[in-house]
Amino acid sequence: MQTLEIPVSKSLHQANPHPLKIVALGDSIVYGFGDPEGGGWVERLRRRWMFPDSAGHVLYNLGVRGDSVRQVAGRLEMEFRHRGELRNRLPDVLLLSVGLNDCARLSRPNGRNYIEFDVFQEDLANLLDLSQRLCPVLFVGMVPVDETKMPFLNCFYYNHTDQYRYKEATRQACLDRQIPYLDIFEQWMARGEEWQRSRLGADGLHPNVAGYQALLQDALNWKPIAELAAKKQEPHFVNF
Repeated sequence: MQTLEIPVSKSLHQANPHPLKIVALGDSIVYGFGDPEGGGWVERLRRRWMFPDSAGHVLYNLGVRGDSVRQVAGRLEMEFRHRGELRNRLPDVLLLSVGLNDCARLSRPNGRNYIEFDVFQEDLANLLDLSQRLCPVLFVGMVPVDETKMPFLNCFYYNHTDQYRYKEATRQACLDRQIPYLDIFEQWMARGEEWQRSRLGADGLHPNVAGYQALLQDALNWKPIAELAAKKQEPHFVNF
């Protein structure tokens, strides 16, 4: 009987002999805008994985403020192919979180959406299909805004109705492709208006320090992230 070591593959469930390389792409929530203490939930997660007793995964924060789904798709492959290192020439996992900017209403509460819904669906399908051709994908959904603080930047009107419509399209598109989706919108809405507002900044759009701490905890409690965090870095063997 021969034992063969399998090289790194595209499965999240196979062991990897080296720390995973994870790329987080998205908008200002990935970037961490509004969290001067911890740099946002992605940065907080990155720091956790730097401790000696952690999994040691490498996490690149590639969030860009104001990005839409189409803009993330436009820079996806270039960003991805420049984030390999050492023996792993390409990243192992893509972590996506984008879509909030697409659903904003322009100029007035009943103005047109920044990205019309049918166009958004096409852009989203393109992003997810492109992502899956590169490596396994995880998707973290949007946070609910504080509608009473609108408009954002005196121009963008966000509301829960549009947020729900766009996030449901995202959730379904991920489900259709078997991409794990963390429904932050539903989780935060279930915790009540007072809880939500206490975790959003003055602009009503971005989480504050407590909000990013909550986002991090939601991510850590999510099974796909928990499995990554607990992943043992050992070679994977199969018998023939």
